[in-house]
Amino acid sequence: MHHTNTDSQAEPWRPRSSAARSSSAASSPPPPPTPTLPAVSARRLLSAFTTSQQNAAATTVDLSSDESRRRLLNRLVYRSKQRGFLELDLVLGTWVEQHVHSMDEPNIRALLQVLDLENPDLWKWLTGQEQPPEDLNSNPV
Repeated sequence: MHHTNTDSQAEPWRPRSSAARSSSAASSPPPPPTPTLPAVSARRLLSAFTTSQQNAAATTVDLSSDESRRRLLNRLVYRSKQRGFLELDLVLGTWVEQHVHSMDEPNIRALLQVLDLENPDLWKWLTGQEQPPEDLNSNPV
C-alpha cells in the first residue's frame, strides 16, 4: 500500500495576480447595505437612554417611612452589585450591602455620588492604581 506521487510535474502554488483578483472582485455582488434604525426607533432609544441618565442623577433620598427607606437601600445595593464590571460588583456590592443599613441621609447622598462614577475610574481608585480626585477623597463613603 505504498502511494507514489505521479504528479511530479505539477506547478507549485502561487498567489493570483492582482489582475485576476480585481476581475473576480469586479464580478462579485456588492456587500449588503448596513442596517440602520428607523428615525422613530433611534429617537425612542435616545430618549430612553437620556431618561435613565436623568433618573440616575435625580434619585431622591426619601427616608420618611420604613418602606421608602427599604426601597431606597435595596436600590442602592442593586446599583452597587449590578454595574457590569464583575470585580467591582463583588467589592463594591459587598461593602454597600454590609454598610448601607447603618447610613444616615448625608452618607446615602455621598454613596449616590460614588455610584454615579464611571466603573474603570472607580476600580482604579479603589484598588490604589491611581489616586482619586480631591473632591472624591473628601467623600465620607
